[in-house]
Amino acid sequence: MKRLMMFVSAILVASLGLLLFRKNFETAIAGNPDTIIVYNWGDYIDPNLITQFEEETGYKVIYETFDSNDAMEAKLKQGGTRYDIVFPSESSITKLVNQNLLQKLDHSKIKGLENISPFLLNSPVDNGNQYTIPYFWGTVGIMVNTKYIDPESIQTWSDLWKEDFKNKVLILDGNREALGMALQSLGYSLNSKNENELHAAEVKLKELKPNVRAVLNEEIKTMMKLEEAPIGMGYSGDAAAVAEENPNVQYILPKDGSAVWTDNFAIAHTAVNVEGAYAFINFMLRPENAARNAAFVGYSTPNEKAKELMDPEVTSDETFYPSEEIINSLEHYEYLGNDWIQKYNEAFLDFKMEL
Repeated sequence: MKRLMMFVSAILVASLGLLLFRKNFETAIAGNPDTIIVYNWGDYIDPNLITQFEEETGYKVIYETFDSNDAMEAKLKQGGTRYDIVFPSESSITKLVNQNLLQKLDHSKIKGLENISPFLLNSPVDNGNQYTIPYFWGTVGIMVNTKYIDPESIQTWSDLWKEDFKNKVLILDGNREALGMALQSLGYSLNSKNENELHAAEVKLKELKPNVRAVLNEEIKTMMKLEEAPIGMGYSGDAAAVAEENPNVQYILPKDGSAVWTDNFAIAHTAVNVEGAYAFINFMLRPENAARNAAFVGYSTPNEKAKELMDPEVTSDETFYPSEEIINSLEHYEYLGNDWIQKYNEAFLDFKMEL
């Protein structure tokens, strides 16, 4: 027994040593001025581009991922890891800036900003793009399996309330997306700060309950691919990925309103390798790299020069690259402030608890 205990103790000591070694190794790499730590959404970059960047520049990239803006914000607040580049969504920018979690950008160090689509610049939450540059963009709409549903029967958000669609609709598990849909179906702004309008949207959303099969996020893509549901809310890029695997699925941009959103390059307040961060941004803004990245990820690129290098069948699809007229009708998600965020959260939670 004594021998066994000594053996177990030796294993524990060795394991602890390996953990400490790994931690010290990672800390050493993170402190290396030739290292760039990138914090991005999952499956949101062509990994071959990271390899190419490392080969071209000599920088070492440590790439980590998050699954929500809240998770990314929490990590930045903790400050335990010195992230250099992060990719916040448009709706979270104001909050991050107010907490001094992002650095101001030096536009003189950025090459390729002139290639970004003008309608995606100077957003309400970052006028002058002082802190962010669009990385990808898209819309929120409706995925329809044309094998089971006539797409002409769903052209607006309001159509989702039809009795024909009982137990057939998947709703995004996000208060801004779901309540935004209800608000726009009523003719209101998805950024409404009106108590009566928000209450009306909550009531409207609850009226959708008979048609709601589930409230999900990533799982919506899987269910639509596998034809486990015929209708689902979704982001345009996710819809493109679903349609690639299941051509029966069509993406519809609702005629009674939709959201345009961006995910963005930003330099974190924890950044140590700021020059490397600019080098990475400039590399990704190069038209040929932005085009490759868009082809891999499936979301819409904001880079006009990159679009010229892409498959015309993709860039001419107004579902993913809408006309100027449609673009002008879209709303950006704006930061509503803590009080209104709480109200949206409560309204959405009430809806989910009644399902």
